[in-house]
Amino acid sequence: MTPIAKTILLLTVSNVFMTLAWYAHLKELSGKPWLVAALASWGIAFFEYLFQVPANRIGHLQMTIPQLKILQEVIALTVFVPIAVIYLREPIKLDYLWAVLCLCAAVYFMFRGGIGVH
Repeated sequence: MTPIAKTILLLTVSNVFMTLAWYAHLKELSGKPWLVAALASWGIAFFEYLFQVPANRIGHLQMTIPQLKILQEVIALTVFVPIAVIYLREPIKLDYLWAVLCLCAAVYFMFRGGIGVH
């Protein structure tokens, strides 16, 4: 598996944990004190970092830090939308499409010179 493929896979897993850490408490722990929700989120975020840190280290072998950040944002939205719609029962909105198109433009501008090029 190439370093970029490993980076994408690890960032995807990381973003699943991140999205759950950030938003699952709104559904699952809404009646609990915020401190309980924060501690539960931190517990989930621990697993996020177990995937995110190696992903960034591997990705940085071939990509610049800004390229890694844009890649992470694209993956974050790709992970967030299904979780929001399926798990959190949020309605699908046309705004998701516009956000994706904006991120596609960001990817174009960030990578138009090539991977690892500033």
